[in-house]
Amino acid sequence: MHGVTSNFVPVMSWSEALLQHWPEYLMEAGLLGGFMISACMFATLLEHPGGRGRRAVSSAFARRALTGVAMGLTAVTLIYSPWGQQSGAHMNPATTLTFFLRGKVAAWDATFYVAAQFVGGAAGVAAARFTLRDWLRHESVNHVVTTPGRHGVAVAWIAELLIAFGMMFMVLNVSNDALLTPYTGLFAGTLVALYITFEAPLSGMSLNPARTFGSALLARHWKAFWVYLTAPVVGMLMASAAYAALPVHHHVYCAKLDHCNDRRCIFRCEFDQLRK
Repeated sequence: MHGVTSNFVPVMSWSEALLQHWPEYLMEAGLLGGFMISACMFATLLEHPGGRGRRAVSSAFARRALTGVAMGLTAVTLIYSPWGQQSGAHMNPATTLTFFLRGKVAAWDATFYVAAQFVGGAAGVAAARFTLRDWLRHESVNHVVTTPGRHGVAVAWIAELLIAFGMMFMVLNVSNDALLTPYTGLFAGTLVALYITFEAPLSGMSLNPARTFGSALLARHWKAFWVYLTAPVVGMLMASAAYAALPVHHHVYCAKLDHCNDRRCIFRCEFDQLRK
């Protein structure tokens, strides 16, 4: 499959991109907003002292595992939803930036995707606070903010870099494999579940600058925000470089996490070449 012919979309101005691709931008905002609403709900259920989950499950590890399963299933549901199938379900500025630098996302699409993700993350937490009110504000939940664990900022930064590397390296390998590509969302959801279960004590498991921004904005809690703004980006770009350095085939066909559907694709897409 080397040397495939690209079917690149023409270069658009910002106004043309906005006029033609605004549904995908809104979908990206809605997807991350939905993810944050789910995160707030499950964190409140399992961590608030008054929640039934907290009373029923005394083990912190078990509660993290349950949260991980819930958020992994949330991620899978969103990726394979009609919106996720159409927008590509990036839900993460680091993911969008990586695909942009791989040449699969046009500049204005990348710009509007990132803006939508930040807005969507904040809107999701705001919607959850409107519903959960003081429950979400409680210190045990605190708008699901991500902060470094007891080992400090340096460990949190390295941990965030590693989980971001792992996620993007998986996405690039699985989504560009003809046999595995339909299961990319399942792999992603599994990693989310494992990261929350085992990595969260180190950094809070953000993986996503827009996810951390949404919580920090509503909680007014910006401790070590730079960790979550930089480490996921660096980790995913390192994963892209590692993928490109593989001695075997390392082509990137599209920027969607789930492309096995009939929804339109606004990216610089070559997915038909993968299915040949």
